[in-house]
Amino acid sequence: MVNRSEQENIRREKLKEIQKLGICPYPATTFPVNFWANQIESQYSENQSVVMAGRLMSRRIQGKASFAELMDSTGKVQVYFNRDEICPSEDKTLYNTVYKRLLDIGDIIGIKGYLFTTKVGVKTVFVKCFTLLSKSLRPLPLPKIDADGQVYDSFEDPELRYRQRYVDLIVNPKVKQIFKTRTKITGLIREFLNEKGYCEVETPILQSIPGGANAKPFVTHHNALDIPMYLRIANELYLKRLIVGGFEGVYEFAKDFRNEGMDRLHNPEFTVLELYVAFKDYFWMMQTTEQLMEHLTLRLFGSTKVSIGHQEIDFKAPYPRISLFDSIAQQTGIDISEMDEQELIKTTKTLKIDVDKHVGSAKLIDAIFSNYCEKEFQSPTFIINHPKSMSPLTKEHRDNPNLTERFELYVAGNEIANAYSELNDPIDQYHRFKSQVALSDKGDDEAMLLDQDFLRALEYGMPPTSGIGIGIDRLVMLLTNETSIQEVLFFPQMRPE
Repeated sequence: MVNRSEQENIRREKLKEIQKLGICPYPATTFPVNFWANQIESQYSENQSVVMAGRLMSRRIQGKASFAELMDSTGKVQVYFNRDEICPSEDKTLYNTVYKRLLDIGDIIGIKGYLFTTKVGVKTVFVKCFTLLSKSLRPLPLPKIDADGQVYDSFEDPELRYRQRYVDLIVNPKVKQIFKTRTKITGLIREFLNEKGYCEVETPILQSIPGGANAKPFVTHHNALDIPMYLRIANELYLKRLIVGGFEGVYEFAKDFRNEGMDRLHNPEFTVLELYVAFKDYFWMMQTTEQLMEHLTLRLFGSTKVSIGHQEIDFKAPYPRISLFDSIAQQTGIDISEMDEQELIKTTKTLKIDVDKHVGSAKLIDAIFSNYCEKEFQSPTFIINHPKSMSPLTKEHRDNPNLTERFELYVAGNEIANAYSELNDPIDQYHRFKSQVALSDKGDDEAMLLDQDFLRALEYGMPPTSGIGIGIDRLVMLLTNETSIQEVLFFPQMRPE
C-alpha cells in the first residue's frame, strides 16, 4: 500500500474531477510559447500579445480576479486572471471550478494574453485564456515568511536537495544559476581551446585495462566477449595514442569513475578536461593554464579578481612556482627529498599521519603534502617537480633524474589541475609500469596496470608532448564559491534510500 499525505490524496481527487470535466490533465500538444519571464523588463511593450507557459508558484484570489506568479525556465512573472475575461459566457466553470478550486501551486499551465502595467507599477500579463499542461500531484516545499520576516519550511536539507534535485531546482533559484554557470564555464573552455585549433574527441569509457591514473576502478563484465571490463579512471592513455597518430592537440571532457570514498571533494563519477598538445612541455602548459584561468575569470566576472570564501583571489598571471619538496620543508621543517620508504614511514609517524605502511613512497609523500601543505596555497600556485615514484607517466626532469616535469595547480587549498611533460620513452615507460605492478603485488589496489598496447603505441614514436587534466567539478566549485562537490553535480552519488 502506498502511503500518501493528505495533500497528495486531495490532489489526486482534483485530478479525477478535472478528467470528469473532459479536460486532459496531461495533453499531448505543442504549446506555442513566444515570450519568457526574463523578457518582461527588457522587451516590455504595453498591450503586446504574448504566449507563455510555466509553473504556478503563488496565487492571490480575490473573488472574480486573481494575481498569480508563473515561473518558467528563465524566472518569474506576475499574471492576472479575470473571471469575465476567461469566461465571457454565462458558464464560469473554467474560472470558478478549474482555476480557483482544482488548480494547485506547482501545476504547469500555458497562458495567452497581453502585457500591461498595474496601478502600483508592476509589469504583468493579463490572461485571456489558459490551458492545463501538467497536473502536479505532490505539493512543493515552498518556504513561508511570517510577519516578522522569518522564513520557515525552506527546502535546505542537503540529503533531500541532492536526492530530489528536481525539487531543489524549482524552489531554490540559486541552484539553477550554479548549473548555468557550469555550462558557461565548459563553453568558455571549449572556446579557448578551439581558437587554438585543438580537436575535441571522444575516447572509450568502457576499457579492458584501466589506466592513466592511480585509482581503484569499477569492474563489470562483457558477456559477449566473456571478459572483465572497467569503467575508465582516466582518458590519458587514449588521448596520447591520438598524439602518436598525428593529432597536434586533442582534448576531451571526460566522465571518469573511481571506486573510492565520497566527501565534499570526491564523487565516484566526475568530470575532467584532459588536453594533450604535441611539441610542448610543462613550462608551456603552465603559461597556457594561466591564460585559461585569466580567460575564464575575465569572461565570467569582468575581472581576474574573484571572491572565494572570505577572501579575494587574483587569477592574473604569473603564478608562483614551488617544488613539492620545498613546500613540505617549509611547512614541516623536514627535508624528505633524499628519504627512502622506511624513512618516510618514520616521518609520517613523527608527523602523526596515519598511513598504511604498504602503500609505497609515492603515497607516503602525498600524505605528508596533503596533511601539511595543501591548505596553505590559497592564491593560484603551481606545485612542481614531483619525484618519479609519484609520476609514472611523466618525463624525467631535464636537470634532476630523480624528479619529473610535473605540476599541480592549487587554488583556495584544493588541487584544480595536474599536468606533465609526458613520458614518451617506451623503455622507460615499461620500467615505470613494472614498478606499478610491484606496488600492486604488495597490496596497493590503486596501482596502475601494465598496458601493452599503450607501450606499443609509444614504440611507434610519440613527439614531445605536454598534457593536463583539470577537474571540472572542482573548477566549478571554485568559480561559483561552493565548498561541496555535491552542489555542482546535478545528481551526486547517494546511499540508497
